[in-house]
Amino acid sequence: MQRSSGDLGNGGGFSSGEEDSRGAPEQTCCLVDDSFRCQRLAGNACYSKRIQKTVTQRRLKLHLDQQARHIYICDYHKSVIQSARTKRRRKDSEDDSNETDTDVPEVDLYQLQVNTLRRYKRHFKVPTRPGLNKAQLADVLMKHFKTIPVNEKETLAYFFYLIKTNGNKFDQKNANANGNETN
Repeated sequence: MQRSSGDLGNGGGFSSGEEDSRGAPEQTCCLVDDSFRCQRLAGNACYSKRIQKTVTQRRLKLHLDQQARHIYICDYHKSVIQSARTKRRRKDSEDDSNETDTDVPEVDLYQLQVNTLRRYKRHFKVPTRPGLNKAQLADVLMKHFKTIPVNEKETLAYFFYLIKTNGNKFDQKNANANGNETN
C-alpha cells in the first residue's frame, strides 16, 4: 500500500521505539483495516478498550495489529470510529420523541486532565473508592455523566436565547475588557 501525501498526519510526539529503516521517530497506525495494516502516521489517539468496544458494536472491520508495539491510531481511523458513533445517534434522534439520548455521549472524559476529573467528581459528589487511576476515574465519571438527563430542545432554545440577547457572561467580560482597553 503506497502512502500518499494526503495520508500523512501528525505523529503526536509519541515514540514507541518502533522505527522504520530510516530511523524516523514516526510510527504508523496500529490498526488492521479489512486485512491490511494501515500505513498512515499515528496521531495521539489511543485504541483503548472503550474504542475497541465501539468498533465491535458498530461491526467495523478494524482490529489491533498484534505486531504493533503501541496502541496509537491515525486521524483517519479516529474520524471513522467517531462518525460510526454519531451515525447511530443521528438515526436514533430522528425517531426521538422527547426522550433523553441513552446512547454513548460525544463527550470524551478520557481526554480531560486528572484534576478536571476530580473537580467533576467533587462537584457532583460521585462516590468512588480511593486510589483510582485516570482511566478508572474516567470510567466511573462517564457512567455518571450518562445518567444526567438533558432536554435537548430546551437546552438549544436557551442557548439560542443567550446568543441573541448577549446573555453570555464570558462574552460580556470580553466586551468590557476590550472596551476598557480602547479608552
